[in-house]
Amino acid sequence: MIRIKFKNKTASKVIKRLKNKARTRKKVNGTSERPRLAVFRSTRNLYAQLIDDTSGKVLVSASTLKVAVPTKTKEAKTNKDAAKAVGSELAKLALAKNIKNVVFDRSGYLYHGRVKAIAEAAREAGLIF
Repeated sequence: MIRIKFKNKTASKVIKRLKNKARTRKKVNGTSERPRLAVFRSTRNLYAQLIDDTSGKVLVSASTLKVAVPTKTKEAKTNKDAAKAVGSELAKLALAKNIKNVVFDRSGYLYHGRVKAIAEAAREAGLIF
């Protein structure tokens, strides 16, 4: 294994996440019966997809760009609220395609905050992990 030293803290965090993602992807695979629910967090948006790895196709996708998330108002809508909206929308689209069972792939992120909110909202809407 090659050790790389970064002076930039952000770059080292990204490398660490990508190593965790690679380790997880060795074990987690999605099939047409049980697709992989992959989550990606950018600084501004959240993306979630149901992927069939055997055929290499995205079956269903949802993001904060597509889902109507109320803008921040006096009720203080948070990023977690947006994540819940993405998770429930993804589950609704999946159930419309008769997909109930999925494998959760957190892409190297900690199961906390927005990633956890997506997973819990998808479970509440009817997906089975």
